[in-house]
Amino acid sequence: MKKFFILLLGLTFAVTGCSSKKEAATKIAAGTPAYQLAKYLTAVLPTLDPEKASVLITSRKFDITAGEIIQMFQDSLGNRTAQLKDLDAQRLKNIIEQAAVQLGERKLLIEAATEAKKSATPEEIKSALDAQYAPAGGEPQFLEMLKTNGISIEYVKKSISEDLMIQKYLEGILATSALVTDAEIQKVYGEDKTASVRHILLLTQGKTEAEKTDIRKKVEDILARAKKGEDFAELAKQYTEDTTSRDMGGLYEDFEHGKMVKPFEDAAFSVPVGEVSDIVETTYGYHILKIENRKKETLPLDQVKSQIEAKIKSQKQASAFNAHIVRLKDTAKFKTVTLKS
Repeated sequence: MKKFFILLLGLTFAVTGCSSKKEAATKIAAGTPAYQLAKYLTAVLPTLDPEKASVLITSRKFDITAGEIIQMFQDSLGNRTAQLKDLDAQRLKNIIEQAAVQLGERKLLIEAATEAKKSATPEEIKSALDAQYAPAGGEPQFLEMLKTNGISIEYVKKSISEDLMIQKYLEGILATSALVTDAEIQKVYGEDKTASVRHILLLTQGKTEAEKTDIRKKVEDILARAKKGEDFAELAKQYTEDTTSRDMGGLYEDFEHGKMVKPFEDAAFSVPVGEVSDIVETTYGYHILKIENRKKETLPLDQVKSQIEAKIKSQKQASAFNAHIVRLKDTAKFKTVTLKS
């Protein structure tokens, strides 16, 4: 299962800066598109009722409500929020809760950047806007696209300004984590570069705990058959719910580190070649892997050194970023509140 990263700096979520006092919980203004959307979604997930102001995140400086997330979706997605109306309760709940965490983290970063006196200049904002105009064919076309989608240019400008402020802040925080030694490069060069595996996946996304228990039992039965030597490819064709690889007997070939979700990757690069893994749980569900092959780098080190260095640097920065977010959350007493279905 391929892993796709959503970079925090790429999110177009505009939020207000944090003051020294705790912000009041946000409620959606009656009669607005966001209010109407929340009312519609209440039929699917009652806790989204805009009159209730259900709290999803608590912290020392702010709380985040379900209504605030709905408003954020309305501001950033405009007319595309209609897609939310097609979701079932569990999927909608997951999306709302994930967005609340992302918005909370963004607020913490904006607060930290403000305290560090980081800001974007008008020239920097203009340059970033010009970069948005180009793919649309120019400024008039970009503004028309926003209008068609129900998104304001003021919202976009505010989001870009905040993105740049956060970026400047993080550049200082992550600078020291970007140092890469020759020993680290040599170590990575000597490791397996790619893996090829077959896998069987039974999905658990959106399932209840009782359903997950039944699914795991089914996976355990399939695993026992695979361990006894049944043809793994045929088992995958029969049972896997990964439609991308099903017809190929669950095969994913020659993928590198960082291309799969971590538990899957860890098994792919650690289980001996030719053997079947135990059950591997990811955000998608329960997997069983059979390791088909692993390969090392074939090119000389001097030809791939810069790519390896960049890869290690990126991993170090991601790790440092995550650790910094944890520290900010700990300081802010940041807690999530699960929505009631």
